[in-house]
Amino acid sequence: MGVKIEVFRMMLYLSFPVTMFWISNQAEYFEEYIVKRKREIFPPDEGMQRKELEDFKERMRVRKEQRMFKKMSMEPEN
Repeated sequence: MGVKIEVFRMMLYLSFPVTMFWISNQAEYFEEYIVKRKREIFPPDEGMQRKELEDFKERMRVRKEQRMFKKMSMEPEN
């Protein structure tokens, strides 16, 4: 009797992770959820947001160039 219970327990212990792995890799079960969640986290680009980001990047680039030019002009020439 003890061997049958041990075999049953071992089958249960092995089948659970294998079953969970198999279920989690079924794309059709989770595709809708994943797509919905991805759109919540990364919404489609809006023109205004993209323009603001591009403007910010340009301002930062100009500031960096100005600092570099200022630093270069302050260095003594050899």
